[in-house]
Amino acid sequence: MLQHICDICIHSNHMNQRELFLQHVAQTSPAPLALEIVQAEGCKLRDAAGKEYLDLIAGISVCNVGHRHPKVVEAIKQQLDQYMHLLVYGEFIQTPQVQYAKLLTDHLPASLNTVYFTNSGTEATEGAMKLAKRVTGRTQMVAFKNSYHGSTQGALSVMGDEYWQNAYRPLLPGISHAGYNSFDDLELITANTACVIAETIQAEAGVNAPLHEWIHALRNRCNETGTLLILDEIQCGFGRNGSLWAFEQFGIVPDILLLGKALGGGMPLGAFIAGKELMWKLTENPVLGHITTFGGHPVCCAAGLAAMQVLLQEQLIEQVFEKEILFRSLLHHPKIKAVRSRGLLMAVEFDSFETNKQVIDACITNGVLTDWFLFAAQCMRIAPPLTISAAEIEQACAVILSSAD
Repeated sequence: MLQHICDICIHSNHMNQRELFLQHVAQTSPAPLALEIVQAEGCKLRDAAGKEYLDLIAGISVCNVGHRHPKVVEAIKQQLDQYMHLLVYGEFIQTPQVQYAKLLTDHLPASLNTVYFTNSGTEATEGAMKLAKRVTGRTQMVAFKNSYHGSTQGALSVMGDEYWQNAYRPLLPGISHAGYNSFDDLELITANTACVIAETIQAEAGVNAPLHEWIHALRNRCNETGTLLILDEIQCGFGRNGSLWAFEQFGIVPDILLLGKALGGGMPLGAFIAGKELMWKLTENPVLGHITTFGGHPVCCAAGLAAMQVLLQEQLIEQVFEKEILFRSLLHHPKIKAVRSRGLLMAVEFDSFETNKQVIDACITNGVLTDWFLFAAQCMRIAPPLTISAAEIEQACAVILSSAD
């Protein structure tokens, strides 16, 4: 047995990290980027060869306060000195969870006063769907075309794209998909609808914002039918769109709010947030109506708490629109067909996926990391850390333009 282990170690030593990655780590696509990043700081990444990259995607809107912010790192270290995992979520009073829930609800409308921490955004989606069914006693749901809420089976059921759903059917029954910004499709919401789930800003659709009149009509239709409105701000929350929460820009309040990505400050964390009278429905009939072992992990909550404090104290949100304007002023090129943005969530549209992929590949070669959108493959994603400087924006745009030549 010992000789076998030694043989494996010797074999591994003769294989480089890329080969080991491709052989032993489950792959999500036939052609992963396979960059071997060994260091990240602020808006910069460095690979094993010492090459530096300017990060324009922030781990897909995760690192809003930059990579390894010193205050986040210090909060993690302090929590490690106290305790890590204790017991399944919700049983013990854990200070990082309590303090983070308090900070979140202090900056939310009064009706969103109870936080259920999860492992990720997709689990937040699952928990919210269960809560809506439990509260209303209904089973039908309405979601939107070109929407993305995660890839577990419930979240996949409300995803608005058949390409990703088809291989996994049958999925949850009773799901209707409406057109985003379609007034006519609001009729799909009836007295049998448990919930409507919508991204406040559709991210993977290539930054698709709601019409002000339409999102108010959506809120009113939910009120009329007794339907819960779930807004997914997993990708667009925490200042990315220029306000702490995107729904603030439209003057509406959801019944349930979904958070993830930037919530953990770089650590894995999600949450669904609702009023206590709603959330209490998960406590009985059955007891443990939703449960998670690692959701709200104390180290993750400590990191997220520190990151949100940085976001607020360093006034990063107040700088978002100025940085958006700078990006837009620089991104002009014959191959760029349009630029859609909502704060520092931007879609740079080319004529095709092929053109976009060529530009993205050239950008990476030239030291700028970006990618594309699931439902808008012809669009380049720009969603950098909110800490990005004017000089870094100018550098990034220069690389994008030269890569498009």
